[in-house]
Amino acid sequence: MKISGNAVLITGGATGIGFSLAAELLQADNTVIVCGRRESSLKEAKQKLPQLHIKVCDVSKEQQRTELVRWVTSDFNDVNILVNNAGIQRMINFKTGKSNRSPDEDEIDINFKAPVHLCELFIPRLMEKKTSAIVNVSSGLGFCPLAMMPVYCATKAAIHSFTVSLRHQLRSTPVKVFEIIPPIVDTELDKGARDKRGQRDRGIPASEVAIAVMQALEHDEYEKAVGMAKGIQEEVRTNPEQLFQRMNQW
Repeated sequence: MKISGNAVLITGGATGIGFSLAAELLQADNTVIVCGRRESSLKEAKQKLPQLHIKVCDVSKEQQRTELVRWVTSDFNDVNILVNNAGIQRMINFKTGKSNRSPDEDEIDINFKAPVHLCELFIPRLMEKKTSAIVNVSSGLGFCPLAMMPVYCATKAAIHSFTVSLRHQLRSTPVKVFEIIPPIVDTELDKGARDKRGQRDRGIPASEVAIAVMQALEHDEYEKAVGMAKGIQEEVRTNPEQLFQRMNQW
């Protein structure tokens, strides 16, 4: 599909992969709207990229998702690409119970329920466009999990499964459904948990994932694994148990 002349909504677009993708899309002459929970981060993003349109929205909240879609379709009726990028990642030890899970930052609500609901709300409108797309950001950990982050990995596996089914359902419509599968990316996704556990590998830059998204859109690569995620995706088909044991040596 064309990578210019589109109107794109990116959830979680003020930082990380979402922000880098916004920069790439603006450079390619697209209208870009980003939403996020923190107004300060959104304002900072707009200072860096003045062409951005910003909206405060906590996508984990159903009412705010509905209001977001109402605002977008009213002020930017030409939106034809939805990027479900917002996500959080938490280490959870279920031996200690659920006390270390924050009710305000639920991984299931943000990583899975929000993309599903936004797809539900946007698809009728996207089907009216000549060309449109949904881009779901999953993870290599959706194919082989890290047990220290059980909920995050499960939500990304769910996003993969959902995307495959959605692509099949929409195959005879104008809506193209993409899945981007990043490896470890140097973002604030885990809010410093890598530093706490002494992880030296910060991952690839977010800009590398953004470029991969642009390439996937341009060449209609509906399932695009990036960097080390390619290896995980391939090895999980042949040696899943060996891969799991190697990734979970802790």
